[in-house]
Amino acid sequence: MYVSSVSGAEPTNDPVPEGLRIELGRLVRAEQAARRLPSVTAAVVRDGEIIWREAVGLASIGGDRAATVDTQYRLGSITRTFTAVAGMQLRDAGELDLDDQLDKHITGAAHALTIRRLLSHLSGIQREVPGAAWETHRFEPSEKLLDALAAADRVLPPGRRWHYSNLAFAVLGQLIEQLAGMRYEQYLHERILGPLGIQRISLEPQEPAVEGYLVQPYADGVWTEAPVHTAGCAPAGQLWGTVEGLCRWGAFLVEPNASVLAGESLDEMRTVQAIVDDDRWTVGYGLGLGLRRDADRVLVGHSGGMPGFAAELLVSPNDMVGAAVLTNSGGSSLVEVTERLIARTVEQLPVAPEAWHVAEPPPPDLKGVLGVWFIEGEAVVFRWRKGVLEAGFPDAPEWVKPSLFRKEDVDLYRAVSGPEHGERLRFVRDETGRVTKVYWATYPVTREPRVWGGDG
Repeated sequence: MYVSSVSGAEPTNDPVPEGLRIELGRLVRAEQAARRLPSVTAAVVRDGEIIWREAVGLASIGGDRAATVDTQYRLGSITRTFTAVAGMQLRDAGELDLDDQLDKHITGAAHALTIRRLLSHLSGIQREVPGAAWETHRFEPSEKLLDALAAADRVLPPGRRWHYSNLAFAVLGQLIEQLAGMRYEQYLHERILGPLGIQRISLEPQEPAVEGYLVQPYADGVWTEAPVHTAGCAPAGQLWGTVEGLCRWGAFLVEPNASVLAGESLDEMRTVQAIVDDDRWTVGYGLGLGLRRDADRVLVGHSGGMPGFAAELLVSPNDMVGAAVLTNSGGSSLVEVTERLIARTVEQLPVAPEAWHVAEPPPPDLKGVLGVWFIEGEAVVFRWRKGVLEAGFPDAPEWVKPSLFRKEDVDLYRAVSGPEHGERLRFVRDETGRVTKVYWATYPVTREPRVWGGDG
């Protein structure tokens, strides 16, 4: 791992080009200077490994204490990515269904909210817990959240449009605690952070940690922000962390550890549930994960903001590259610099394609299936690749992924991703056992082109 940091971390021998290291450092330093940020720390993760880190500025202005790459910052709403993974773990364990109403699991929960809509900010419930918490810094404890939910407004009809809600994720935290039979913090450490070996992410700050500030708009000074503890709203925004811990989380969001969350479940989280910007369609939201388009690249992650802090985590699953940026200045947007860190890394140090190698042959029941078939006059190619049956269209753009299938029964498969996701694929055999026709999503698929209903 090659490390660059003003804190004096020593580099190792990873082949990170010197030009890239300089460029990434320049981007972070330019951001710190242009936006007048007390400090910025940043890191880049590539193919599961952290290849670069940098810290610029002061963690504590009064004491002239420098920020380092091991300094904790408030992560804010990035917390909800952990909450969402916890919810998906419980779904995979059979404890809930995403389309369950909340009151199926929490007696007395108001508003008939479904878990899916809570996770995707489509519930229509108001943004914050009722009251003056952001003025008084006194948030409701967990035991009062159901009362707060009952007092909350349904500001939009369910599913009408994307509407951000901290209250929604606070309530999801209650659901996790009730179904798992343990406190939210314990769940995070036992079911997520511990198994992934992620250090220095915690609900309470652990030294070294930064002070939070608001930069004065018309002078080169700062105001110190008072600490905010979110109490029962912790699952929406309480976490603290370092850029290294956050990048290790980003690596999981690119390629999950199956012992923590199945790849299919993470893919479900990364699938658009709602468009956030209705005018340009460049920002969407999945299940607890934000989705951003940067040219032809789709980035996954989340922003975080709390009084005195801003945070950003973005990863490009297709490129296997991600970046985390943290600052101790409230009201700052770190999206653009994070996107640039990813783009520069992909340009100068792309992850090499996986090498091809000889693999196990396809199972006997696929004999006579592989090769070119036709849906009317459109060719479709069935292949056996990496132990999975797939189907792709030769004329499709490169970015269109093939359908992948899972066997369900004799001569019956189901698409688990790609075109016609969820649909059945059925083989028809003649008296000799040869596959003569395939039905995919009920469409007849034949070895030669033919018109619909043709028998030739």
